[in-house]
Amino acid sequence: MGALRPWTWSRTALRRAFQGLVALSVLPLAPMTWAWLTSAGHRVTAEPGTRWTAEVPAMPAALVLGAGVRGGQPTPMLRARLDIAAELYRTGRVRALLLSGDNSRRDYDEPSVMRDYLLSGGVPANRIVLDYAGFDTWDSCVRAKEIFGASRLVVVTQVFHLPRAVALCRTAGLDAFGVGDDSSRDWPVETMAYTVREFPASAKGLVDGLVLRSSPRFLGRRETALDHALDR
Repeated sequence: MGALRPWTWSRTALRRAFQGLVALSVLPLAPMTWAWLTSAGHRVTAEPGTRWTAEVPAMPAALVLGAGVRGGQPTPMLRARLDIAAELYRTGRVRALLLSGDNSRRDYDEPSVMRDYLLSGGVPANRIVLDYAGFDTWDSCVRAKEIFGASRLVVVTQVFHLPRAVALCRTAGLDAFGVGDDSSRDWPVETMAYTVREFPASAKGLVDGLVLRSSPRFLGRRETALDHALDR
């Protein structure tokens, strides 16, 4: 018997292997790319000391996404979102505020804490609407449209979350524009951690919004609270 020849890769096999490696390296970036491209031209950063409100189109309402409460008070990042929403109301960019958060437990109520914070800042109660089943971004966007009847709104969150939030709201059928707080100024470490989290979160959002068209955890019947807030 002759000596066995060592197995070697053909040029075609090498090329296909390289193409496969490139595809695998790009695949994790695809959801983030989708979010950035879908939201491009529909978002702005609320930079202190600038006239950022002038870049926000006038909309009927703002959708403020929950970001945690502790001891009956909004977390610092949530306070930043609420301050942006209050400024949008005061400057006439929106006429009502839809506060969407988690109230899955009796002892945890994001929307009510958000409302109380805005009331203490002078926003009228009759311009505030609460969504107690905003358990994630996709749920909040779908419920804003299907339950509260919104068609055009400004979504308020942090910059790291803004592309995904705007993309999901637009995928849900809303004419959405986003305003984000640049949390990296005050919370750089936390912002970096949340930014990394956006990779899997964007993948989940893409699957929920484009692939499965998932229903929210709770949908329910149509509510008219936002209609009444806008009629006043």
